[in-house]
Amino acid sequence: MSKIIVAIDGPAASGKSTAAKKLAELLGYVYLDTGAMYRAITYIALKNNIVDDIDKVIKAVKGLDISLKFENSVTRVFVNDEEVTDFIRTPEVSEKVSEISRIPEVRTELVRLQKQMSEKGSIVAEGRDITTVVFPNADVKIYMNASADVRTERRYKEFIEKGMDVKIDDVRENLKKRDEIDSGREISPLRKTEEAIEVDTTNLTVEEELTKIVALIKKAELNSHHNSLK
Repeated sequence: MSKIIVAIDGPAASGKSTAAKKLAELLGYVYLDTGAMYRAITYIALKNNIVDDIDKVIKAVKGLDISLKFENSVTRVFVNDEEVTDFIRTPEVSEKVSEISRIPEVRTELVRLQKQMSEKGSIVAEGRDITTVVFPNADVKIYMNASADVRTERRYKEFIEKGMDVKIDDVRENLKKRDEIDSGREISPLRKTEEAIEVDTTNLTVEEELTKIVALIKKAELNSHHNSLK
């Protein structure tokens, strides 16, 4: 059977990562967390105190070797063989990641890497420009969303469970800022394509989300099988 590409876009804390991970595990697909890659670049920029120097960020991204390993439901992220998994999920990285990810040269380099990673077989990829730029010909396109209040509660809970000292109002403001940057940037803005199927996760359980998406994937697999027989 031909490989299947499932592309999932949506704003922060809409449920993309949770759904994509579980789908990959359930179906035996490769999971591609593109957001982790942008977070890795942001972490390196913060670590080297160059986050406000675009030229230095561009130079840095071209010299980095980023790899992802999905193990035990966790995406382990490595930069030049150094694991940065825990460091990229801090509020400090969340605060700056949208600013770094809107740099055209950064996006160009990471999209190149993401396309390379898709050559291993069927994949579930999630991010901000997966359906529009990275995999515009994906077999299944999903746009996930949720209300601002629900997304804020989800992200706040994530931080608290990791022992981070954050205020819910700060989390809400950060998500609002990220939404504005992600949707308003000139290069690869976050948007729903005409062919993408919207899944509003505000009032859905993870199981309900998966049931909806798996049905779409199974249909795509069947179509792929029929086309391969022609």
